[in-house]
Amino acid sequence: MRTRSRTASQSVAADENADVQVVNKKKTPQKQNNDALVASIISSIQEENSTKETEVKNNENSHTKTNGSKPPVQKVNAPKMIRGQPKSGRPWKDVKQRFSTIKKSMYRRPFEKKQQLREELKHIKELSKSIKQDKKLEKIEKKERREENAKRRLENERKNEIVQIIKNPAKLKRMKKKQLRKIEKRDLTASNGPKVV
Repeated sequence: MRTRSRTASQSVAADENADVQVVNKKKTPQKQNNDALVASIISSIQEENSTKETEVKNNENSHTKTNGSKPPVQKVNAPKMIRGQPKSGRPWKDVKQRFSTIKKSMYRRPFEKKQQLREELKHIKELSKSIKQDKKLEKIEKKERREENAKRRLENERKNEIVQIIKNPAKLKRMKKKQLRKIEKRDLTASNGPKVV
């Protein structure tokens, strides 16, 4: 591989004010004109920037002298950042906004419409309340009916029972546990009591 040493024609010209480096290789008259044009453009941009900076400083100084406070900060609308793949791996999810930043609608209903809506709501609530009460009453009635039926069934069973009286208490001592469980006491003095065999 051949290496070349740098000659005077290949010197690197660097403008100190701008961070631009221009490499010259045997300058032709047209290229020299282009380089001069670029250098003049760069110098004009630098001059504009320096004048703007001095104007800003002057404005700040004059503002602090008159009011004694800092100048108002102008908010610059920064361009929206390009987001990459989110950590969760859900690219369809948007960035959440604070509630205070969301613009709320200022639409308000007229008073007559509000009144109408209130009346409708009141009517609906009354209806639902009455329906709930009806259901509650129905439940209570069912429960009472069930209890009455159970009581009547028990009374009828007791009337139709056929009872055998144990006169010898020694029999009870001889009985096993299973047989003792089946033995029940009944009131024979009642008028509609069980039938004795």
